[in-house]
Amino acid sequence: MITNQWFIGRQNDSESSARSYPRKFPFALKKAKGSWVEDVEGNRYLDFLCGAGTLALGHNDESVNQAMIELIQSGAPLHTLDLTTPVKDKYVETIFSILPREMQGNVKIQFCSPSGTDAVDAAIKLCKTATGRGTVIAFSGGYHGMGHGALALTGNLGAKSKIQGLMSGVQFMPYPYSYRCPFGLGGEEGVKAACSYFERTLKDPESGIAKPAAVIIEPIQGEGGVIPAPALFLQTVRRVTEELGIPMIVDEIQCGIGRSGQVFAFEESGIIPDVILMSKAIGGSQPMSVVVYNKELDKWAPGAHAGTFRGNQLAMAAGTVVLEKISEPEFLSEVRRKGKRIKSALEELQKEVSIIGDVRGRGLMLGIEFINPNGEKDIMGHPEASGTIASDVQKRCFEKHLVMEKGGRNGSVMRCLCALTVTDDEIDTMLSIFSSVVREIDSELK
Repeated sequence: MITNQWFIGRQNDSESSARSYPRKFPFALKKAKGSWVEDVEGNRYLDFLCGAGTLALGHNDESVNQAMIELIQSGAPLHTLDLTTPVKDKYVETIFSILPREMQGNVKIQFCSPSGTDAVDAAIKLCKTATGRGTVIAFSGGYHGMGHGALALTGNLGAKSKIQGLMSGVQFMPYPYSYRCPFGLGGEEGVKAACSYFERTLKDPESGIAKPAAVIIEPIQGEGGVIPAPALFLQTVRRVTEELGIPMIVDEIQCGIGRSGQVFAFEESGIIPDVILMSKAIGGSQPMSVVVYNKELDKWAPGAHAGTFRGNQLAMAAGTVVLEKISEPEFLSEVRRKGKRIKSALEELQKEVSIIGDVRGRGLMLGIEFINPNGEKDIMGHPEASGTIASDVQKRCFEKHLVMEKGGRNGSVMRCLCALTVTDDEIDTMLSIFSSVVREIDSELK
């Protein structure tokens, strides 16, 4: 019998040491359907990672697969660079149709290389070209990708520590994080402080910060620990950037496409950005990334940004199905309901144990921050974050056949990125496994 370890051993011998997921989940996948994956040994696992949020409709959704099968059987081209096709035309029309009404009819789209990183780089190039300026403002805790430009905009220092010469001219500002407020305030006062700092800094002639080409922000930080930006903060960033003529880029690569319970996470705040970055779920399991932006920024010359695989027709056909599905009001309502159900259960668990410091998020993008109850406390009186405990939770959950990923400061936040089609029974299974593991570890520490 060929085992998981046989494949893992071959992978260890042949693949780069940069590989990450196999270190946490040492199995070889053979089958997948909905919220479940099966390894080569026949073990089934409940998948609450789902391609880091890419598989909005779960693994091998029948309608998505059927769209790809029909395209292949039709004889249509599968690789087209940026030449147009009926499939592409429909895909663009569908993307535009899910935008806020205020944006429709006033935007253009740029197809990028398949990863979200390239969409970030494209957006920065777009805004620098349109404004003639060279600097960018990003936020602490943000994650925008691993390319040289996108990595420069990312808060995580571990990923940058050995890389010199990243894109210059990036200025980081505080992002509201109530549990570990950068101003030591928390709550509404912490949000007001972040708003005031952002506005005063950009409008202060003595701030030392030049007027940037763009401001880039995640409406809900993902890799940074599932931290939603309060509506007031997004509204302040939008108002100030509009007043100063600075393009506002919202990175919806992970938090968008129904994940938050709305089509786009920024919609809860009522703002209209200049640029939206999309990837992950928009390709219906296939690689795709795009930048949608206000027509006024369209100052590019032909060929100013390109990518060989930006004409992925399979992704467009599959992605159209996903976009149509997630934009249905009933579908989004279910995402919100299921998210509230999970969050409520996790908050009840938090009351029982000493190792959960915070539960946060929106829709089916949730985070559970683990703490060392016996560790040193910060200025707000919260115990230190514990990546060690989070890793132990992750490991034991995997042993009980639940796949979940970590993130956040020091890797202390367990994250829910399940399929948006997850069932109530599957939620029950997840909560049962997760809660039993957390209680077990908590009792061992007492």
